[in-house]
Amino acid sequence: FGRISTAGAVATAIPTAVRGAEKKRKGWIDAHVHVWTPDVKKYPLADGYDVESMQPPSFTPEQLFAHCKPSGVDRIVLIQMSFYQFDNRYMLEMIKQHTGVFSGVAIVDHHQKNVADQMKKLAAGGVRGFRIHPRGDEAKQWVRDDGMGRLWKTAGQEGLAVCPLINPNDLPAIERLCRKFPGTSVVIDHFARIGVSGRVEQNYLNQLCRMAKLRQVHVKVSAFYALGKKKAPYLDLVPMIRRVVDAYGPNRLMWASDCPFQVDGDHTYSDSISLISERLDFLSVADKRAILQETAERVFFS
Repeated sequence: FGRISTAGAVATAIPTAVRGAEKKRKGWIDAHVHVWTPDVKKYPLADGYDVESMQPPSFTPEQLFAHCKPSGVDRIVLIQMSFYQFDNRYMLEMIKQHTGVFSGVAIVDHHQKNVADQMKKLAAGGVRGFRIHPRGDEAKQWVRDDGMGRLWKTAGQEGLAVCPLINPNDLPAIERLCRKFPGTSVVIDHFARIGVSGRVEQNYLNQLCRMAKLRQVHVKVSAFYALGKKKAPYLDLVPMIRRVVDAYGPNRLMWASDCPFQVDGDHTYSDSISLISERLDFLSVADKRAILQETAERVFFS
């Protein structure tokens, strides 16, 4: 799987000339961040959630910027927080307030007959993708679900992405939907949570890599704090990252922190981004630029 740098070393230095060129470009993009406000009066929580569910109690854009800007990240894809369910107003307001900084991934109720109209309205407000998250074995039925079909069809027609937050055993269901809707872009969150059990299950990793032949599929290289040994600098995840890079190529991968959860406890923002920017000697400067900027830019900011 290639050489891995030690925890304190940089395996692939970026030449000074390249660093100068990078300063003239827009900075890196974090493709997966959640924000929320403690103002639950203006932005009430969905049924089933209370203030104690909000941990940390607050994670506003200003709190986010304190973590991401020192690492050279100046654009972010906001992911609708489950606290708010289908009420995407807070995310939309933050996109509006910070012009050019945020893109969004919303949550809609695919059972609603007017889901296509909802999606188009959200897209007009800066949303470029829609999160789907199964409950139990629900994903197995999605390929036959008319509402889910409308969601995927509309996303394809409007140039929007479907963003599944799934467990590894849901990969076959997503593959069936990809084959049914080949014109719809798909961005799989967090390696499909492969490794959340504490080890990287090779059968699931093989399946994720086989899905690379479906050209509309992208993968978020993200949530390192939650995968494998769950300990920075996350070098135990390097073989999995190498497999996914070899299968998909850097142009269909995008890095993401999954803040604020990445900055909780013993983990830091720098721990996450430096795994890609500094510790993988099999990535070229161009590869890093694709994973840290260009793929997310094409999918969520174009």
